[in-house]
Amino acid sequence: MSKKVSLISLGCPKNQIDGEILLGKLKENGFEILENADDSDVVIVNTCGFIESAKQEAIDTILDMAQLKKDGIVGKILVTGCLAERYQTQLKEEIPEIDGVLGIGANGDIVSAVNKLCENEEYESFPDKYQLSLNGERELLNSPYYAYLKIAEGCSNHCTYCAIPLIRGEFRSRKIEDILEEANALAEKGVKELIVVAQDTTRYGEDLYGEQKLPLLIEKLNEIEKIKWIRILYCYPDRLSDELLNTIQKCEKAVKYIDLPLQHADETILRRMNRFGNKEKLLSLIKHIREIIPDMVLRTSLIVGFPGETEEAFETLSEFVNEARFDRLGCFTYSAEEDTPAASFPDQIDEQVKQDRCEIIMEQQNRIMDEINDMHVGKQLECVVEGYDDYSDVYYGRSVMDAPEIDPLVSFTCGFELSEGEFVTVEIMGVNEYGLIGEVV
Repeated sequence: MSKKVSLISLGCPKNQIDGEILLGKLKENGFEILENADDSDVVIVNTCGFIESAKQEAIDTILDMAQLKKDGIVGKILVTGCLAERYQTQLKEEIPEIDGVLGIGANGDIVSAVNKLCENEEYESFPDKYQLSLNGERELLNSPYYAYLKIAEGCSNHCTYCAIPLIRGEFRSRKIEDILEEANALAEKGVKELIVVAQDTTRYGEDLYGEQKLPLLIEKLNEIEKIKWIRILYCYPDRLSDELLNTIQKCEKAVKYIDLPLQHADETILRRMNRFGNKEKLLSLIKHIREIIPDMVLRTSLIVGFPGETEEAFETLSEFVNEARFDRLGCFTYSAEEDTPAASFPDQIDEQVKQDRCEIIMEQQNRIMDEINDMHVGKQLECVVEGYDDYSDVYYGRSVMDAPEIDPLVSFTCGFELSEGEFVTVEIMGVNEYGLIGEVV
């Protein structure tokens, strides 16, 4: 009888891809992959360790699995991912119910690790993080019609608040041939939307080829017949080239959507973050993007409460949000991460002040979103069907304006049955608190 394994993946899409490669290796070696933890011989908790809330979610999930183990519902617990890499032996010391821990460089040992656990042996391995393989058959964890495509690992930007270089190492690009081979394989599996990710996608190719190669990669992906949409996340503002923008404009499968995590707009705060620009330069960049691609959907993420963020600096950020009018925006409170420079900066901000500032930014953005949504009423949008809500008796899905899991959904009615992953044209009839509503035409 084959051994049964399940995986709970936490954190970002890049970590999810690592988890999918782990499951791919296990499936290839005859293990049965379960969708839920119940009845697993081994449950893998693929953790995030980026900020405090993510670490707490990972620990809570491990403790939940420990209770299931105690109740006899799951067998062994194996912890992988960023928290495992960052805290290594401390994890098992703190939570003795854990049976195995793999640092990210040990992901290639997943088959051996699971076999050892099934033989009632404990397993811990923490080789060099640079041994993490970026290639391999993947068992997709999300809906089968879209997939994240990781084009690089690690980060060399060294923002002062960020632990990613400590956990994942310096930026390293994958070979174009390997990425295209994976993208073609995903397309053959039925994937219609590729979501290009890395810690900084715009840096892609600099280390391998001596120059940015993201435009060339997008052109190559655009040639894959069965792919319909290509979406780019995590573009660094000072590396966003006209060549990339023109490539997005001319490639019909590249959706006119860019995720541009700016983090702040006050020059002093950005310098302390080791980031680019100031309010005027960033507004100029946004204007330039919209001049080249007038219908570009822009998403950003911001951090409030960074050490030294004065009322004046926050006011600059607030004014920037109102003037930039992002289509999509997420705001987060600063989290002081150990071993990062910013954690030891003076002038740390009170938690309540951080929360209040975050709420102010999101209230502003919600007003902007309401105005942008109203402008779409009467228009037609192409949407991918994601499911059906029995309670509301409507289908829901995403337009080109919406990335999975982070952006709003479009709700729509239809006079005939639709399938998940199907692309339809929706006429927008109105707006509700969750987003756009319409009907299939």
